Amino acid sequence: MSLDTVVEDIRDEAHARAEDIRDEGEARAEEIESAAEADAEEIRESAEQEADREIEQLREQRLSSAKLEAKQKRLEARRDVLGDVREEVEAELTALEGDTREELTRALLDAASTEFDEGDDVSVYGRADDQDLIESILADYDGYAFADEYDCLGGVVVESEQSRVRVNNTFDSLLEDVWEDNLREISNQLFEQ
Repeated sequence: MSLDTVVEDIRDEAHARAEDIRDEGEARAEEIESAAEADAEEIRESAEQEADREIEQLREQRLSSAKLEAKQKRLEARRDVLGDVREEVEAELTALEGDTREELTRALLDAASTEFDEGDDVSVYGRADDQDLIESILADYDGYAFADEYDCLGGVVVESEQSRVRVNNTFDSLLEDVWEDNLREISNQLFEQ
């Protein structure tokens, strides 16, 4: 075998080996590229899913926030309406006059008088505009006297030092009791759904 033949064989073998290495490199590069593309696709899909989740979560938060805000505004409007109704009732109670006012004031004084003993000196307080009315009613009660004005819608506050009792039978206190006891019913009638 000649040296040229050996060189030629080595060269052929080197070319074949280089071709194999190039083919392996290209195959490996394709595998790496394919794996990278798969990883990139997986990352993209994961990012899209995460973005979709965040969008949905943000949408839900905004929807919940809007619902809560609407509910608060509705409750605020209801409170305003209930306040207006209460003010109207108070105005009507203040505007009562004549026999109706006298009957109510007398009934409230009668109810309060059961708390006091006969012979007690009883002080009666009432609305300044009702002083004459209260004094005319008190003419029927021994030991009772109009003491001073009391800031209220009407009715009486009655007290005696001997029995250390104070009875608040004002329109205000009765309205408060009735209002609290019937607020749900009042609200239901005003805001039937």
